[in-house]
Amino acid sequence: MITMADREKQLDCLAKNIYFEAGHEPFEGKVAVAQVTMNRVESGKYSDDVCKVVYQKNVIYEKVVCQFSWFCERGPVAKVKGPAFDESMEVAKKVLLENFRLPSLKGAMYYHADYVKPNWNLPKITKIGNHIFYGERI
Repeated sequence: MITMADREKQLDCLAKNIYFEAGHEPFEGKVAVAQVTMNRVESGKYSDDVCKVVYQKNVIYEKVVCQFSWFCERGPVAKVKGPAFDESMEVAKKVLLENFRLPSLKGAMYYHADYVKPNWNLPKITKIGNHIFYGERI
């Protein structure tokens, strides 16, 4: 059973991820980042906990890699304020509590900023704002 405190913690984790990944993106960009996070939560391939998905780290070839780069760069952040965070929290509520989704991103599991060239061998789904979204390997 999820308590109110658990739900508030999940909202905070999701809102921080939206803020640090897409805080100055349009509404659709914020929803897209939140949706990828929730797609991972619901996939069975990651944790079923929003915070654990957001803060997940892996060690690959002796290098620590975060699922979301802001966490490796900044680490845990206690408080965030301002209009961009307020909007990120509203998007988190819509996505987590109201199950709001963008139909085109149903299978989106990954994304990166458009100025990054990771050479992923993944099917491209779409570009929203400054992010390119991908599905699973075929």
